[in-house]
Amino acid sequence: MFDSGDTAFKKLNSINRRMFIISAAKAVVFTGIVARLFSLQISENKKYLTLSDKNRLREWRLPPVRGQFLDYFGNVIAGNLKVYQLHVVPEQVENFKYLMLRIKDILELDDNQFSKIIKKKNSQKPWETLIISENLSWDQFSKINFYLHELVGAKPVLSVARSYPFEKTYTHVLGYVAQASENDLINNETIKKNHVPGLRVGKIGLEKTFENDLLGTNGIQRYEVNAYGKRINQLDHKEGNKGKNIRLTLDTEVQKFSNELLAEKSGSISVMDIYTGEIIAMHSSPSFNPNLFLYGISTKDWKEIREDPLKPLINKTVSGLYSPGSTIKPLVALSALENDVISPNQKVRCTGKMEMYGHKYHCWKEKGHGVMDLRNGIKQSCDIYFYETARKLGVDRLNETALKFGLGSTVLKGTLGNEKKGLVPSTKWKKENLGSGWVLGETLITGIGQGYIQTTPLQLCLMTAQLANGGFEIYPRITVDKNQESSESIKYKMAQIALKDKDKETQYAPIKKVGELLNIGDKKYHQLFRNPENVKFVLEAMFASTNEVMGTSYSSRIEDPKYQFAGKTGTAQVKRITEEARELDLHISQIPYEERDHALYIAFGPYKNPRYAISIIIEHGGTGSSAAAPIAKKLFKLIIDRHELREKIRKQDSIKT
Repeated sequence: MFDSGDTAFKKLNSINRRMFIISAAKAVVFTGIVARLFSLQISENKKYLTLSDKNRLREWRLPPVRGQFLDYFGNVIAGNLKVYQLHVVPEQVENFKYLMLRIKDILELDDNQFSKIIKKKNSQKPWETLIISENLSWDQFSKINFYLHELVGAKPVLSVARSYPFEKTYTHVLGYVAQASENDLINNETIKKNHVPGLRVGKIGLEKTFENDLLGTNGIQRYEVNAYGKRINQLDHKEGNKGKNIRLTLDTEVQKFSNELLAEKSGSISVMDIYTGEIIAMHSSPSFNPNLFLYGISTKDWKEIREDPLKPLINKTVSGLYSPGSTIKPLVALSALENDVISPNQKVRCTGKMEMYGHKYHCWKEKGHGVMDLRNGIKQSCDIYFYETARKLGVDRLNETALKFGLGSTVLKGTLGNEKKGLVPSTKWKKENLGSGWVLGETLITGIGQGYIQTTPLQLCLMTAQLANGGFEIYPRITVDKNQESSESIKYKMAQIALKDKDKETQYAPIKKVGELLNIGDKKYHQLFRNPENVKFVLEAMFASTNEVMGTSYSSRIEDPKYQFAGKTGTAQVKRITEEARELDLHISQIPYEERDHALYIAFGPYKNPRYAISIIIEHGGTGSSAAAPIAKKLFKLIIDRHELREKIRKQDSIKT
């Protein structure tokens, strides 16, 4: 009995222990559950609320608003337009095929447009935004919004696009924008940081140069979506910073007129303030419409531009390289005077040709000019006179003077990435680059702007400006500097420098010592001459060339002192003229277009009080006197008429500053 009772007690005790353990386990589990619920409700509430919000909130990065380009008078020459777009993120679409077919039906897309979209989608990552259309009409945009409840995953977007209101007028200056490429993202952190699907960035011209200033920053749009991802409520909208507006020195009226004057021609026009270096106009022809590139240029349009024999893709003003022809003669004359190798009274007899070491060198005037002094040599552009002058001067001293006046180097110092340096030859250059010695005949033809020498139209404009201001270095620019000194102030200081040094013996020091920096106040003006009388003489000879009988541009003169200008014609051979061809004496119309000479002209005006310099080149135009100088006559009237308006704006700027 006892044994039996003891056993029963033991069993009961065991059961109690088990029940206790089970109860304790239950208590531990219950406590854990309570603790976890407490943690979820109290401690981690914020975390899970945030995660929940992320599931129902969406953030949309808006494209940055690009800054505008303005001309000198504040006119918008590159602006922005509002455009309507349709975006889709394939990864977020449950039935992409259905969505696309529905969009095709609503927008009335043809099969070709539809296939392009599908092809584009297949070339992208699933999570990348697919832009269905970058430029919807208002009717199309309205339809999309009306049927938006059926188009889960489709996103109507109000965006901005570049607009060039003057089309071809500014193309080679401004360039154009196009969709950002992989290289753009790799090479530019600003583009990468602000990139959104369809972002347009500068590809060439000032659009590319000032990309980081123009781009701006992204805006942010936050909105609430339902379980199906459909937008149900906009919560927040943060505007991005608009890109910087950039004001240029260019005058739209002069730029437009330059475009008109070069219509159906291949060439360039440059206009520059001779004191401030402000570029008033810079036009290359032919041009093309940059608006064609905004949404992807068609194959047809691109082929037409690319295959045009007049090469509209080249900015001839800064990238075109030409022999300067006789436009170099004023500089040759100045160099010879400064180096004391000739005097103004130096006489040379021109018979129409000269022979040296078995080679014949011809003057443009077949029967010659007779006896010429330097003034008449410039006035009538006598080649024989300048053969002889170049022979005495030597190519190395001419090289030195030409470099001082801006030939052989970039004028805008990288502002336009495609600007070329050109070439001013020397004996050292030929030895190092061609491996042979310089010969005298090469010096002779360099003296009339032929041979190896190559210049851009903008370089010739700068050369002319620095002659016209009395021989002082200026620094050309295309953007407005509000702190820029006025032309009159600069003119006065240059005159003071010339007057101050007029009677100094150092004025007759060797030319290699020219170029010292002379200080007045906080400005420095680089003197490019040794004797100011030499510069004055050259300018007077250029006046004779345009305004006196027998001058090469006499037929293009303007007698009204308000518009009167001085200039120098130039004709640059593109093909060596053989003796046989010379005897034929063909009219320009009988010569194939690509073999015709280039026509050039440089000028400054008004003559009594110079303010502006110009350079003109007409490719294959014939002679400078017949093709280029008449354009200058028309252009100067507008430039001078616009002068007072420009000065008014300049005064307003100085008051604001």
